[in-house]
Formats: sequence, C-alpha cells, structure tokens
Amino acid sequence: MQVCSTVAPRLSLRALLPEAEILGTDDLRVGRCVSDWREVEAGDLFAALGGDRGQHGAGIPEAVARGAAAVVCQKAPADRDVPLCLVPNARDAYGRICQALAGNPSQQLKVIGIAGANGKTTTSCLVASVLLQTNCRVGLLGSLGYLDGQAIEPAAHPTPPADRLAALLARMVANGCSHAVVEVTRRSLAESRMAGVRLDVACITAARGDRLFDYLAPEGFAVLNADDPAAAACLRKLDGPALTVGIDRQAEIMGTLLEQCPSEQMFLLTAGSETVPVRTRMIGTPHVYHCLTAAAVGLAYGIDLLAVVRGLEAVEYVPGRLERIECGQPFGVFVDAARTPAALAACLQMLRKVTAGRLMCVFKVRGDRRLSPRPTGPRLGQVLETAADQTVLTSDHLPGEDLRQAVAQVLDDFRQPQNVRVIADRAAAVRWAMAEAQPGDCVLLAGQADDGQIARQWLYQRD
Repeated sequence: MQVCSTVAPRLSLRALLPEAEILGTDDLRVGRCVSDWREVEAGDLFAALGGDRGQHGAGIPEAVARGAAAVVCQKAPADRDVPLCLVPNARDAYGRICQALAGNPSQQLKVIGIAGANGKTTTSCLVASVLLQTNCRVGLLGSLGYLDGQAIEPAAHPTPPADRLAALLARMVANGCSHAVVEVTRRSLAESRMAGVRLDVACITAARGDRLFDYLAPEGFAVLNADDPAAAACLRKLDGPALTVGIDRQAEIMGTLLEQCPSEQMFLLTAGSETVPVRTRMIGTPHVYHCLTAAAVGLAYGIDLLAVVRGLEAVEYVPGRLERIECGQPFGVFVDAARTPAALAACLQMLRKVTAGRLMCVFKVRGDRRLSPRPTGPRLGQVLETAADQTVLTSDHLPGEDLRQAVAQVLDDFRQPQNVRVIADRAAAVRWAMAEAQPGDCVLLAGQADDGQIARQWLYQRD
C-alpha cells in the first residue's frame, strides 16, 4: 500500500515545492498523498510516478475517477480535470511530500545512510552495534529487516519505498530512537526514495554510491574508503567534513590486518595517536573496511575508542554474509548471498586463504537477467572454475527447462564443464557437498542467504 498522510495541518505544496508549476489553483493543500491509483480516496493528492517504461501519466484517469482532488506529475495530461502540480521529477517530489506529511522525522533523528556496491548490510549492523554502546535507541532499515526501535518486521526492499521510509522513520521518532541506520541501494537512489531525508552521515563503501551525498545535511559528514580509486573524486564533490578509512592508503582511520583463520581474524585499528587490536568472528579484508567505516561513525559521534571496539566485536555474524556454520565438523562451511561474479570471487578468494584442503562451492543459479554478469568483467562460470576446486550448480525454484537454460549459461563459461556437478534440489546439493567434504576442506554455499538452516540440520544429524 503506497500512501502517506498526516493529522497535522494540511501541507502547502507551493511552500514545499517552490520549483513546481501549479495549474488550476493558487496552491494545493495536501493531507494525504497516494502513488497507487487503486488506493485513492476522495480528496487525495495522486502522485503519478509512472511505470518502468517512463509512462509519467499512468494512472491519472483512474485516480481522478476515484476522487483524487489533484495530481502531481511531470507532464500535464491532455485532459486536465483536476488541479495539477507539475514538477521536474515526480519521484523526488513524492519523497519530499511523504517526509513532510510524516512530520519530517529525519530532522528529529541522526540518520546514517550507507551506500555502495557491497557491504551495506554488514556495515549497517556494525554501525548500529557501535551506537548501541552508548545505550541509545537505534532504528535500522535494511535487507535483514526494518527495526523501528521496538519491533522488527521483514523487509520487502533493503531501502523502503518513499512512503514506507517516511512512516518507519516517524515510528522511530515515536519510539524514542535517537539514531537511524539506513541501507541505501542504487535502485533506491535512482528512484529518489531518499528525497526529503536529511542525512547526518553518508557512508560510501564504494564510490558507486556517491549520489547519497545529495541528501547530506549541511552540518553532516561523509565517510569514504581512501583505498577506493574513486574516493578522491568523491571528496572533491563534498562541501562539508569527511573522514576517510583505509588499509593501503593513508587515512584518518587505518586498519592493519594481523592474522586470519577460518573462525576469526585480528587487526589493528588506528585513529590518530591511538591504536587498539580488534578481534572479529567475521573474516575477510572487506570486513576490516566495514569495521573501519563503523568505527569512523562512532568516533565522529564522540564514542570512546574502546567502546567502538566492543561494538565491532559484538557482531559475531551477519546472516548470509560469509556466515560461518559451526557444528563441530572438521571442515569449514560458510554461507554467503553472493550472486554476482565480483562478489562471488571475493568470497572464494578469501576462503582460499584460510583453507588447507579443497574449496567447494554450491551455487544457486537463477533465471533473472538482472543477475547476469557484466560483459566487461569475468563471468560466473569463469570465477567458479578458477577459484573453486569443486562446483555444484543447483536451484530450488526453476522448472526443468528454465533450470537447464540457467545452468547452461553458467556451464558455457567453463573450459571443462564435465567437472561440474548439477543437482537440481538445493537441499540435496548442500547435503552432497558436505558429505563429500574432508577434514581441512571448505564448503561455500553461495547465491542464497538462508542455506545455513539446511547445513546445520544435516551436520547435527550426521553419524
């Protein structure tokens, strides 16, 4: 349901959207805004956001027929039956309207937005854990769920739609939260879901998320990865303060990896003249970067360095993010939601460093074109054949012909596809790989975040 409303005095669109052209009236006073014409009630403002094909007038006749009092859109329809609010970007306007109708909750919270190609979920959990060391109440919105400070609910999207985002932030304010940590995806930035939100902190795990800076409050600050080649360009775009983190290049917050093993790793965290050791259950160089970013946020908020470390170490795992499954077995088992070639390669390369025996990968293929690898980079089959000793391809939702086609797309990139085992049933594939694993081997269950339950059940029941 896409609706935003308020019990406060009705909102003036002329005041909120000074760039808009209002036709048919001097001003529009809004008490409720709807972006789905099927939810329109008499007197509502309808936001014509358009479909995937850019049909900006889609739904306007239907909304008017249901009683919409006015429409906000990018292009005036041929037949104008109600007042219009013409804006350059309807999605941006809708986001700002939703936030205003909800009471602009981001102005009453310290909102930390986290964007980038990878690591948003883990970094969000680490930031929240660090903030919790001060006994403050923290809200968290991301792929693992929506926490409003009291209750958690499943997440349909890592970043909620604009109306849902506004409602959740308002609930955080009502529940006494002081901070909100929000995962911000590329899609949500493209759809202007964050419009109207004032960020206190903008964390960029990789420069592909630099559009997040558009929502940074004038008094806010940014956190960037100095080891990212694009970080320097991002810094030049910023007018306000920024903190950098790094391992290889000089930065305000530095990490030095000391040791890694399958069950934990240790690194030194350096901030100014202080250096402290950090031991984490989660492993991998990317996790060091995630910890450094969270540490930068905590230190910028004045949290003691030792309290920051306690917050980092308190996160023993994040579901489906190189999650270690430990049931006393003599081989490693990890679960990671990695679906792209780059993410999968990073997982396999990390596990290779801590694996004495064979590295096996059970990968869930999908029939979704959006998950196809980019033509300029390595393909899934190439990554699997190069980085894993044994590959098992599987699925649990594709019918026979679709599964064969999806598997064939991956197998086409293998030089020796005869070495790949295909087991259609996902649970059976997981069980087969673990039954084959020998002491010192490692099994990566990739492409789906919830395979840990299958693995634990088999490990506990094995003879």
